[in-house]
Amino acid sequence: MALTQVSSNKCAGGLQKVYEHESTELMCKMKFAIFLPSKAETNKLPVLYWLSGLTCTEQNFITKAGSQLSAEEHGIIIVAPDTSPRGCNIEGEDESWDFGTGAGFYVDATQDPWKTNYRMYSYITNELPKLINANFSANPDKMSISGHSMGGHGALICAMKNPGKYKAYDATVLAGSYTGPQLDILIDQGRDDQFLSASQLLPDNLISVCSEKNIAVVFRLQPGYDHSYFFIYSFFNDHMKHHAKYLNI
Repeated sequence: MALTQVSSNKCAGGLQKVYEHESTELMCKMKFAIFLPSKAETNKLPVLYWLSGLTCTEQNFITKAGSQLSAEEHGIIIVAPDTSPRGCNIEGEDESWDFGTGAGFYVDATQDPWKTNYRMYSYITNELPKLINANFSANPDKMSISGHSMGGHGALICAMKNPGKYKAYDATVLAGSYTGPQLDILIDQGRDDQFLSASQLLPDNLISVCSEKNIAVVFRLQPGYDHSYFFIYSFFNDHMKHHAKYLNI
């Protein structure tokens, strides 16, 4: 599948790039960002897939999270895809911030007119990894997945529907039932998150499920932090270390 390079910037010793391609799953052009540590010049490296939240594109994480320094340190490629199909000309797709454009929720739609294009689950778990493995110095046996907000939800969906596919898990929202290899979950939650105070995030439910199923989970409630990328920036290095425990063995 042909890739078109949109941008390339030297960053933290490696290269922060953005590419565009025609997606067979989403039936439209899609962009993804990829950080290639300097070690990628001579070695196949593990890959962390980062799923962003509502209204985001591939740009938010790479410009706001400060992820490149720790990715370079640990020798881990980071792939940050867009959050939905773009420009599909579906009636209503641009009417709401939390439905349609920028709000793919990392699921495959089942109803018309959405089911032809809104197939983010299949894109993330199937098409995009094949694309990355075929075109970059990625180790296909060492993948991990993480995310923020809608992307945290997406990371859990992708991980739990594909037991053993990803090597580590990191999310901030409710997890459903799971049967498969042992998980190790790290959650950071801002105490002053407006969505938490509005009862739209339910970390206690996730902790309860993990306790019942003996799933290892560390939950950290961070005083004074909200839902923004200032929060992500503050704690991303801890999460990279969490993933590196599994990816660099």
